[in-house]
Amino acid sequence: MAGMSERTGPVIVGVDGSEDALNAAVWAGAVAEKFEVPLHIVHAIPDAGPLLTDAAAALRASLIAEQRASAEEVLKSVEDAVRSRYGELTITVTQSDEPASKVLADLSEDASLVVLGSPEVRVGAALLLGSTTIAVTTHSSCPVVAWRGGITAPTDQPIVLGANGEQTGADAYRTAFEFADRFGVSIYAVNAWPGRRVLGGIEIPSMIDWGAVEAAQWQYVMASVEPWSERYPDVEVRYFIETGGAGQALLQHAGDAQLVVVGNRGRGLLAGALLGSTSMNMLHHSPVPVLVCHNATR
Repeated sequence: MAGMSERTGPVIVGVDGSEDALNAAVWAGAVAEKFEVPLHIVHAIPDAGPLLTDAAAALRASLIAEQRASAEEVLKSVEDAVRSRYGELTITVTQSDEPASKVLADLSEDASLVVLGSPEVRVGAALLLGSTTIAVTTHSSCPVVAWRGGITAPTDQPIVLGANGEQTGADAYRTAFEFADRFGVSIYAVNAWPGRRVLGGIEIPSMIDWGAVEAAQWQYVMASVEPWSERYPDVEVRYFIETGGAGQALLQHAGDAQLVVVGNRGRGLLAGALLGSTSMNMLHHSPVPVLVCHNATR
């Protein structure tokens, strides 16, 4: 997958009339300006969850009709908000009667980035009700940002990168460094390891040279980041190795960041939700925007 700097397709942002979607669009406009690509604003129909009763089906049909009627007004208000900040940015809009997840996934094939206003993704909602954010993140051909937290323009805060070698994947490393380079900020490369807990959670300090194990972990993390530091010499990197799970380690630093970047190995909802993937964990808990990159060939 090509890096952000090598793509010429637009930044795609999905909007639905909510304040979160408006703020996500403004943030997406800032990213599009930094990467010198157009912004494409999309309004589509909400994805359907299970309709358990006739009343629920009727209510959903009414909401969809209301959204269709307001789509033009929503698109115009969002476009005006972005243009008020980024007057030179090329902006296009689309209104579709197809489900948002399908529209955004299709558009992602020629896009640089997809952005969605997503305050949080509840695991229960992802399993039972369906989630546009989960569906788009799973099926997108380009990186996806779940925007939240109130940041509508680049700041001087760092970008947190989940640094776990091949499990993170080259796309996540590349994208994190590209954002840091364009935003002029540093990267916090965060790695998680189990520490002195071994099989069955039993500690056997007399049998293991923990100093050597920890030194090897530091070497592993720094070696995984080094090729990208050489490509982007102006990006300062700080390294952190935390004890515990990957999601917990990233959350320790997310509050001080403007963006968290993670790689995603999963391809399905159940794999992410039930197995507790790092990407699902961050989509659920992160207080700042989360950028998810697939690290396998699609």
